[in-house]
Amino acid sequence: MQTPTSLQIRISWPSGHLTASLDTTPTTEALIKALPLSSTAHTWGEEVYFDTGVSVSRETDARQVVEPGTVAFWTDGDALALPYGPTPISRGEGECRLASPCNVLGRIDGDPRLLATVRDGDPVRVELVDA
Repeated sequence: MQTPTSLQIRISWPSGHLTASLDTTPTTEALIKALPLSSTAHTWGEEVYFDTGVSVSRETDARQVVEPGTVAFWTDGDALALPYGPTPISRGEGECRLASPCNVLGRIDGDPRLLATVRDGDPVRVELVDA
C-alpha cells in the first residue's frame, strides 16, 4: 500500500480539536490502520496521552526530549503522547521530557497549547483527515 509522505490526523475532545501532520514511519503506518479510534485522555504535567490499542517496537531514532507540539508514540504504554510544555520530569523551563524515549511521528498543526483544554478522563477521538 502506497502512503503519501505526509498524513494528517484530527484529534478531538469535548472542548476542542486540532490536526497534526505525520511523517511516514512504521509506527505511523500501524497507527493509521487502527483509525478511527476512541480513547480516554490522561494528563501528565503539560502532556496529553491516551491508549491507542496499537503495539509497536521502539524505533532507532526514538527520543525522550522533544519540542512542544511533537506527536510522539509511547511504546511502553501503546499510547500517543502529545506534549505542549514541561512534564513532571522536565529539567528546566519549557523542556518537554517524555516518560521514556518515544517514536516521533510528526507535529501538531498550529498552537499545541490548545491541548491545555483537555481534561484527564475526557473522551478523545483520532481520525484520518481526508485529503
